[in-house]
Parts: sequence; C-alpha cells; structure tokens
Amino acid sequence: MTDKLDAAKLTDRVTALVEAARRAGADAADAVAVRGRSAGVSVRLGKVEGTESSESEDVSLRVFVGQRVASVSATAASDPKSLAERAVAMAKVSPEDPFQGLADPALLARNLRDLDLFDPTEVPADQLKEAALAAEAAALAVKGVTNSSGSSASAGLGGLVLATSHGFVGQYVASRFS
Repeated sequence: MTDKLDAAKLTDRVTALVEAARRAGADAADAVAVRGRSAGVSVRLGKVEGTESSESEDVSLRVFVGQRVASVSATAASDPKSLAERAVAMAKVSPEDPFQGLADPALLARNLRDLDLFDPTEVPADQLKEAALAAEAAALAVKGVTNSSGSSASAGLGGLVLATSHGFVGQYVASRFS
C-alpha cells in the first residue's frame, strides 16, 4: 500500500479487532479495514455543474462462536474492544449455521504478487475540470451534435486490509481515473 493509505495503520486496526474478538470469546474472527478517497467534477455546456470529494475509512468484524456468527461494521475510529464485545454478544444469540466459518488456513493465499493496480498520480480539481471540459468540447465538435448532457472527470484511490484469526493478513491498493 502507499503512504497515502497507511497500510501499517490499517493492518494494526484489523489485527487489533481480531485480537479483541478472541479476547471477548470468539472462537474465530476476521476483520476488514477499507480506506478510500475520491474527487470529481461535472460540467455541462462549458460550465461546472458540480464538484464532489469524499474520504472514508471503515472497518467490519465477523466473529464465530461455535457455529454462530455475527458481523458488525463501524468507522475506523471505533473502539476495537466494544465492537468485538458487541459482535460476540450478537453471535451468541444468533442461530447456528453449520456452513459458516473461516476458510481452512491451508486454502489461504500466501505470497500474493503485486497486480500493479495503483498509480500514485494526484489529480487536482482544476485538472479534473479541464479534462471534463475537454471531453464535452470533443463531443460537441462532432458534426450533428448540437447539445450535451454533460461530461465528468474523476479520480480516486482506495485500499483494503483483511486479517483472520488463522494468521492471514492480505491487502491491496488501487486507483482509478475516468
């Protein structure tokens, strides 16, 4: 992962959640942390119609107590201990499900190769605006096109870390431009 997404911080969060779940009474658990950031600009007929920007960081925890399971989700700032205790309490009153469980550790992927899904290029809002305007201008330049319902440009990046009580930790980061 990149410094922008701070993989070590996300890894610490998910491992803390899994450890808290085990301490709270879960037989097994897995946790996911997801962080993302995006920005976009939309234009219509040569004028900016809207801009958007978002940042998020969320976690989810799934716990197994016997053959009972429960999942909880929260913002990443949530307290791991209280989240784990809530999930375990929920699992204890859930119906048994013999088909729920973590994958056998022997089936988990190891030494994953980097798929090169991340481009660290930062795209400022003015560059997104210019790209959206250029795309609309190109469409309007086509013979016979007399109107436009607009154009947009956006960029985003995100990452995910997954940890299980079986000792698996996996992660990826990706970016997108459109």
